[in-house]
Amino acid sequence: MSRIGKKPVPVPAGVTANVAGQLVKIKGAKGELSFTVPDDVSVAMENGSIAVQPRSQSKRARSLWGTSRARIANLVLGTTSGFEKKLEINGVGYKAAVTGKVLKLSLGYSHDIDYPIPEGVAIVTPKPTEIVITGIDKQVVGQTAAEIRDYRGPEPYKGKGVKYAGEFIFRKEGKKK
Repeated sequence: MSRIGKKPVPVPAGVTANVAGQLVKIKGAKGELSFTVPDDVSVAMENGSIAVQPRSQSKRARSLWGTSRARIANLVLGTTSGFEKKLEINGVGYKAAVTGKVLKLSLGYSHDIDYPIPEGVAIVTPKPTEIVITGIDKQVVGQTAAEIRDYRGPEPYKGKGVKYAGEFIFRKEGKKK
């Protein structure tokens, strides 16, 4: 039995939740999000909260039970407070800047990288070596952060590259003479 799945998702004041069949729509102060629950899971509004139950005891239904509940909880959290990911840039001459709807990255290549900022995501650079990604959809914010990090992931010898804030980089010792 799923520990996460059996907890109902509370709907706070100021947030409207609408369940129509398998479609869950959440509207809050920051915006509106929707999620289509898989057919193996049933979803219903009960006492001001959203309850999720598996339709059968199959492996797939039990797997999707907790996942669906977590996705709905992320919709509620995103429309009330939003999500944020911070990236740090380490390396001589490595920097980032936002110009309009484009993030310009200088990461040691022979050319600058222009990353178009996706819809529903805001990117700011408080310092040239810091990138802050915010938005209401957790999946889109995380995907954007992962794509930016992929341009030059941190390397294990000097730690140069783009890393998540607070991420620990396993360091290797260089070759000895």
